[in-house]
Amino acid sequence: MILSLTEILVFSFLLMLSFILIANPMKVNVKANRWFGLLLLLWASYWFDEVYGLISHNEIEISSYIFVAFIQFLAPPIFYISICYFAVPAYKVSSNISKLLLLPTIYLMFILANWYFSLDMYWAKLGLILINAFTFITLSFLKIRRHQKNIQQFASSTQEINLNWLEYIIIAIVVLVVAVSVFNLVFFTLPLNGFMNVMVLLVVLFITYYSLRQTEIFPKNKAEVKVVVDINAEEQNEEPKRQVLSDDKVVEIKAQLDSLMERKSPYLDSELTLMKLAQLLNITSHQLSYVINKGYSENFFQFVNRFRIEKAKRMLADKKNEKLSILGVAFESGFSSKTSFNTTFKKMTEQTPSEYKKKCSGL
Repeated sequence: MILSLTEILVFSFLLMLSFILIANPMKVNVKANRWFGLLLLLWASYWFDEVYGLISHNEIEISSYIFVAFIQFLAPPIFYISICYFAVPAYKVSSNISKLLLLPTIYLMFILANWYFSLDMYWAKLGLILINAFTFITLSFLKIRRHQKNIQQFASSTQEINLNWLEYIIIAIVVLVVAVSVFNLVFFTLPLNGFMNVMVLLVVLFITYYSLRQTEIFPKNKAEVKVVVDINAEEQNEEPKRQVLSDDKVVEIKAQLDSLMERKSPYLDSELTLMKLAQLLNITSHQLSYVINKGYSENFFQFVNRFRIEKAKRMLADKKNEKLSILGVAFESGFSSKTSFNTTFKKMTEQTPSEYKKKCSGL
């Protein structure tokens, strides 16, 4: 009974969430979510056999069909494509199609040979499935890490757009595979499906929660997207950056920027971006990025949050703010959440806000 219920729940959640993401009524990260929804639809197909059997009391194995087996093999590449659309605003699947379809094409040749010549190619197909999964999971993980670095060039708050939830999904998948393998070795006399489906259901619930609370990662304005693309491209270029401004101009804009940060405190805006700050200075986003990188040896995220942390430190040290909570200090300093505040404060001061407050109070 429990096994049947978990199978139905896994299938239903995946199917429902896939349609929500493909339809994307909230219009958030549209292309990325359509591909991610397609991935979930493929995942749902792995439970179709069991659900169909429970409903009709007839056995069916759709993965035995060549077309279905090939489509299911595309799950890891599709996952990678969705990650690329999440992480790279100008990504085009058409320009990478030959690389993406290399392993699937080889796999298709294997299953056609197995069907036409009646060859036993089980181990060859299994090996290719594992290589396919490992390759695209690794590439996806590296793409997310690159994204986490790139967004610091234009965003001052990255918690909602850093794709940590997708990174956790990758880790969960790897843990699930390891857990199933260990289960097989230790409890080989017990049925696996119940354990596996409960684990998968937990992962699916996690995916559902984070998929439905996404925010837009990149600006919707095309001009601003182009700025992000160009800045990210420059970051990935190993050659020395071209000189956007003369050294004298950098010094001049630095003085203007310091004055602006001191007088108007734009860093108190939790949604401050490179584009917004550049508009306040009446310069281009490219010029501002160059000044921050060249003049302060920091990226935009580090530059803005340095001011926020200094503001927070003054507030934590001021006895007038004793009744103000850590969360209150975070909001008053320009942070959007307590988690991002604690993480950034610890990284920049090697202390938690609570530890710093106690130190200042002499306790």
